[in-house]
Amino acid sequence: MSTTTAAAPVAPGTPPEQEGVVARGRDPRRRKRTLMGIGGALVAFVFLSPYLIMVLDSLRTSTDVKSTPTSILPKVWQLDTYAQILGDDRFLNWLKTSLIVASGSTVIVVLVAIPAAFMTARHRFPGRGAFLFLVLVTQMFAPTSLVVGLYRQFFELNLINTYAALIITNAAFNLAFAIWILHGFFSSIPLEVEEAASLDGASRWQVLRRVMLPLTLPGLVTATIFTFIAAWNEYVVALTLMIDDDKKPLTVGMRAYITGYEQHWDQLFAASVIAVVPVVILFAIIEKHLVGGLTAGSVK
Repeated sequence: MSTTTAAAPVAPGTPPEQEGVVARGRDPRRRKRTLMGIGGALVAFVFLSPYLIMVLDSLRTSTDVKSTPTSILPKVWQLDTYAQILGDDRFLNWLKTSLIVASGSTVIVVLVAIPAAFMTARHRFPGRGAFLFLVLVTQMFAPTSLVVGLYRQFFELNLINTYAALIITNAAFNLAFAIWILHGFFSSIPLEVEEAASLDGASRWQVLRRVMLPLTLPGLVTATIFTFIAAWNEYVVALTLMIDDDKKPLTVGMRAYITGYEQHWDQLFAASVIAVVPVVILFAIIEKHLVGGLTAGSVK
């Protein structure tokens, strides 16, 4: 008994001699899409595999982690590790510090970068080029190379072991990137859009808030995510400036799970997994604005 495969439909009006060509031409395209999908899945797996290993190790016993696991899945599933971490007052204090520092730094950067980028993009004033060059130069200095000077400066200001020291430092080192990102977006908006809003009676503040900001929302989202993640992951300055254990951020505080006397690898991995969650939530909340902000506000 023989079987036949139904041919793919051909558009009406296609000459008979081209029907076979059209049918054969669809197979390579379908094959290409399949290969691209497989390739994308492999790339995603490569990037997600460290997180998968981290989750699995957080569910192993600490002894199993230290003994170099021979199986992918845990031999003994330890499901109460996350409850132990969330019930640890030290971890909650570290989490609070990270949230305060990252959120405060992001708010300062956004509030300062928006008017700075708008003014440099829309107004020609003396020293504009020097200002932009100075902003760019600040990106060349890493916090690690300035940590001694930062410590001395904050010591004289009596800001050692305070949230303000970390917030100011993280905001300063991320402000240049935000200004350059928003400057590019403001410069790309046609001047006619701003003039049309002004002719309709909008003030300069209303033009910025109701027209320019919606159009630059993708850049604003990028600057927000970059600043928050950079402040969330900062380690060297926090290690230098924060002394009290309950005021350290997550990046510094989690070292307490691994000491020379005891190693709680399962708790370290569980804390690391929880530390990733706020960044994922932030991205999930504002990701939809990346595309929607491209055209919002441009139509009256």
